[in-house]
Amino acid sequence: MRKIWRHLGEMWEYRDLVRNLVSRDLKVRYKNSILGIAWSWLNPLLMMLVYTLFFTVFLRRGDIAHYPVFLLSGLLPWNFFTGALLQGTGSIVSNGHLIKKVYFPREALPISVVLSNLVNFLIALPVFFVLTLVSGADVTGWVALLPFTILIEVFLATGLVLILSTINVFYRDTQIILDVIMLAAFFLTPVFYPIGDVPQQVELLGISFNAQLWLRRLNPMASIIASYRDLLYWGAPTGFDFLMRTAVTSLGILVVGYLIFLRYSPRFGEEV
Repeated sequence: MRKIWRHLGEMWEYRDLVRNLVSRDLKVRYKNSILGIAWSWLNPLLMMLVYTLFFTVFLRRGDIAHYPVFLLSGLLPWNFFTGALLQGTGSIVSNGHLIKKVYFPREALPISVVLSNLVNFLIALPVFFVLTLVSGADVTGWVALLPFTILIEVFLATGLVLILSTINVFYRDTQIILDVIMLAAFFLTPVFYPIGDVPQQVELLGISFNAQLWLRRLNPMASIIASYRDLLYWGAPTGFDFLMRTAVTSLGILVVGYLIFLRYSPRFGEEV
C-alpha cells in the first residue's frame, strides 16, 4: 500500500498532464465532426429510440412505465463504462511514442481515458433529466446520492482499465477479445430490461441456483446499474449493505489493478 500512496503522490504532481490528456481525448473525439459535442446528447438518445421501438413496438412490452426514462437510466452509465474500457485498453500501446520519449507516470494514460469518458457521461446526463421532465416521470431528492454511485463506477472502470491496458501491452489481441466480451456483458447486464426479469431459480447441468443473485455477485455492473436505476428511475435509495458490497468490490478491483499496473509498467517501454 505504501507503494500505491507514493505513486498517487506522483500522479498529483502530474495532475496538469492528466488534465491535458483528458482535454486532448475530448478534442480528438469530436474532431472534424459537424455536430461536435452535441453527439454526447444525440448518441444515447438515438440508441434509446432504437431500443424503445424494439421493446414497445415489436415485442409489445408495455409493462414498464416511462420506458425511455427506464432505459436511459441504465444506458448512460453503461456507455460510460464500455467507452472507458474499450478506449482505455489500448491507451498504453497507442501512446508508445510518448512512453519512449519522456518520463511521466504511465498510469496517467489509462486514467485520463476513464476521466474523459466520465466528462462525456456528465455532459450527457442532463439529457436524462430533460427527458424525465418531458415524459412526466418524477425526480426525487434521492438523486443527491448519485455522485457516490458514479464514484463506485469510476473505481471499477479504472481498476479494470489498468489491468486490461497492461495485458494489452503484452498480448495485442486483448482488444479484439474485449469487443466480444463487452457485447456479451451488455446482454448479461440489466441495461434494457429490469433485473427482475432474470429468473431466481435456474437449473444448469443438473445444478439449481439463483440466477438473479449470482448475476449481481459476478457482475459488478449489474449492481451499479441497479443503483443508478434506484436513484434516477424508481426514486428510492439503494440498500446500504448492497451498495457497500459493490463499493468494496470496486475498490478491491482498483487496488489490484493498480498493483498489477505498477508491477509491469517498467517493461512498457520495451514492449511498445
